[in-house]
This record gives sequence, structure tokens and C-alpha cells, in this order.
Amino acid sequence: MKLRLTFCLALLGCAGVLGAQDLLNMKGLDRPAPLKDVGIDQKLDSQIPLDATFRDEAGRTVKLGEYFGKRPVIMALVYYQCPMLCNRVLDGLVSALRILSFDPGQEFDVVVVSFDAREQPPLAQAKKEAYLKAYGRPQTSGGWHFLTGDLNSIHALTKSVGFRYTWDAHSNQFAHASAIIEITPQGRVSSYYYGVEFPPKDMRLGLIQASQNKIGSPVDQILLFCFHYDPTTGRYTPVAMNILRLAGGATLLLLGGFVFVMLRRDSNEGQRAA
Repeated sequence: MKLRLTFCLALLGCAGVLGAQDLLNMKGLDRPAPLKDVGIDQKLDSQIPLDATFRDEAGRTVKLGEYFGKRPVIMALVYYQCPMLCNRVLDGLVSALRILSFDPGQEFDVVVVSFDAREQPPLAQAKKEAYLKAYGRPQTSGGWHFLTGDLNSIHALTKSVGFRYTWDAHSNQFAHASAIIEITPQGRVSSYYYGVEFPPKDMRLGLIQASQNKIGSPVDQILLFCFHYDPTTGRYTPVAMNILRLAGGATLLLLGGFVFVMLRRDSNEGQRAA
């Protein structure tokens, strides 16, 4: 049986350098095949489709516009059965929101949308319960919304915010990147935060800006992609090998530092006892 290992492939890109040589692979010319058409384009000031219909975690048919008009929205595009990266996005979002004094349902709303049209409200409900519990402020339940929808609504939304993803039949998973998006009360894209860890201070300022219907500026991109070990070649890609080498080196340094500290502590305790 072929072993398939999964990892996140990180590619760095800097916004606004379109005319320069593509040293950081911003254009994705040599990405692995499943990632050729995957990315998150910054479509600042783009209008999301407020009339697109979805179903909330209770199975009720809703329009996106129901979550706009009063306050800004933090949106995450994930799929609920994702084996790793989507969970890291939501974990990072919850970690950042715990630090903020703002509360969902008061200063902003959280709208999580599955881009897998096969998923149904019970999955959305389970995710909401899990992340609301992790957040630790049950009184904010009304400010968290986990949605599922059909292909037309999903495509309209993902296109409006520049979220490009594809199905990878080889791994039986979606290939996608990770980010959260702040959107104004009018439903216009205000700012992007890439990766799986999000700066609370920047998010707070972004929410204040979005609440005033202001649009932010383009930001540097750190795109994380879910991809896998290729059992047909028995190898990782060169970039992946570098990531694995760095991870191994960091682990050795950490263990070495731990051993050094323990030996030093034992030596100091022995001297004090003498």
C-alpha cells in the first residue's frame, strides 16, 4: 500500500512587484500541478454577492446579506472535512480573537463558509460548537455563522474575493491556500490576512477601518498550500525537502538546548548542595 504523507508547502510572494523577475514564484510557474490554479488574489474593494443563498448551521436558508449592514465581518473560506489546513486557519482565528476585546455579534461577525458543495449543515453545526467552545465566550454564539451552499453560490463568493482552489483527485482533497478576510458592513473586501496565524493588533485596526467602510492596502503574501508526498516518485519536491530539513534542524536545536539547560541546572544544584 502506498504511503501518502501530507504537509503544507509555503511560498512567499510580495504584492505589487508584478514587473520584476519572479524570484519568489509569485506567478506559480513551477508549482506542483495541483497548485497551478490555486491562490488568493487581493481583490480589495470588491463587492461580495450579498444575494447569494446558503444554509446556516441550523439548516435555515439565508442570504449573505443577512450578515451585513450593521458591522464588519471576518470571513474564512474552508471546508469542514479538510484533514489539516482549514482547521489550522480556524485555530489561528480563534487564538487571535481571544486576545481582542471586541466580541462577535457586537463589534463584528464571524462568517465561515464551506467551499465543498457536498457538505451539509450538521457538519457546520459541529464545527460551530467546537470553535465556540474553544473561543470560550458562549454569549457570542449569535455572532458566529457557519454556512454551506451549492456550487453557484460558492463560486460567486469565492470569485468575488479572489479565492482560487481545485480538487486534487490524486490526494482526494481540495488544493487551496489559507487566509481570512475582513469585509465592510456594505459587503466590500477591506483587508486580507494570509497564513494560519493572524496578528490581533492588525485585525483590530482592520475591523475599525472596515466598520467605517474604508478599504485597506495590499499586503505581502505568505501563501500556505496543502500538498502531499508523491508515492509515484518516492520523493518530496525540492522546496518541501528544504522545509523538512529546517524542521529537523530546529528539532535538534531544541532538544540540544533542553539537554544543555537540564545539565546546567543539575550542575548548579550540585554546587549549592556542596
